[in-house]
Order: sequence, then structure tokens, then C-alpha cells
Amino acid sequence: MTLDELRKLNPRDIGSWPVLPKLGALLLLVILIMVGGYWFDWSNQWDELTAARAKESSLRDQFLDKKRQAINLEAYRKQLADIEQSFGAMLKQLPNKSEMEALLSDINQAGLGRGLQFELFKPAASEVMSDFYAELPITIKLAGNYHDIGHFASDVSQLSRIVTLNNIALSTDKEGKLIMDATARTYRYLDDEEIQSQKKSAREKADKSKKGG
Repeated sequence: MTLDELRKLNPRDIGSWPVLPKLGALLLLVILIMVGGYWFDWSNQWDELTAARAKESSLRDQFLDKKRQAINLEAYRKQLADIEQSFGAMLKQLPNKSEMEALLSDINQAGLGRGLQFELFKPAASEVMSDFYAELPITIKLAGNYHDIGHFASDVSQLSRIVTLNNIALSTDKEGKLIMDATARTYRYLDDEEIQSQKKSAREKADKSKKGG
């Protein structure tokens, strides 16, 4: 069929058209219907299908993750129990408030027991508070020979409670004695009332920070 014959076709009487133009018109109509359907309806459905597939993938990952957690639940419980036991053992190395005086006496006795002379033993006026423990710095200055001072440092490290020696400085006096200046730091755990007070103080600081921001 020529182009001239196509121009002569009556669009109001499609039934009289030859077979090929009818098939062409039908194909064009189908294409227009598909394009219109995609534009007005199917595109939204495709987006919904894509979102549903993404959600399905996410839910599958969550299921597999929870399945792994359920399989390893006993191992997690044992790990938690080990952590709590380890934490409890460490906590026992921290004295409570009533035991601090005895600990200070132990540090002092560790020096005297080695024949050292304390020229200064001064606990700080206030403790440095943390979430669940308090730190007490003690400024010390003692005199003696090298080996006795070394034994004193070893004795302090072996106390049943945690004590660390920091900022150690060694010098000699006019008589040739060795002088050690240091800061001994010891720690105690807070009682329940002090812990609650720390939490309250932290909340108040956070609130002030938010208001200030």
C-alpha cells in the first residue's frame, strides 16, 4: 500500500480499511494503551513493587540476624556472665568509703616497713568523681636508698587494692639519700546514693547543655 492510498483512508470508517492498515492501527492503539497505563497506573505499582521487594530484603536480613542471635544465645549468656564475674572481681579491688582510711594506712606502712622516711604524705582535699568510682590522689615524698624505694614501689603494686604511682621524680639530698616525689592514686567504688547523685548531676548537665544549644 502506497503513502497516497494511506492518506485516502477514512478515519471514520476503519471497518472498510484493508487488513494491513487495520493491523497497524490496532498495534498503535495497543501501544498507546500500554503507554497510558504505565504513565497513569503501572509506574506507581512498579514503585510499590520495588519498595515491597526492598522491605522483604530488609525483613529477611532482620530474620537471619535474629536467628543467628537465637542460635548463639547461650554463648552470649555465658559471655555476659564472664564479663559480670570479671567486673565483680575488679570491683572487689576497689575499697568502699569506710575502707579508704585502712588503705591509706597500708600505703604508709609499705614505706615504713622498708625503712623509708616519709617527708610528705598528703591526700588531696577532694576526690575526683567518675560514674561508679572515685579517685583519690595522694602526694608523697619519701627518702631512702635505691633498693628500698624499688621494693616500696613493688609492695604498693601488690596491695590487695588498686594503687598506682604516677609522676615519679627521683633526686638526691645533700646527704646523698635518694628522694622520690610521686603521686599515688587509689580508687574506691561509689555507694548507691553517690551513684544516683552522679547520674542526677550528669542529667542536669545534659539538660543545661541542650538549653544552651
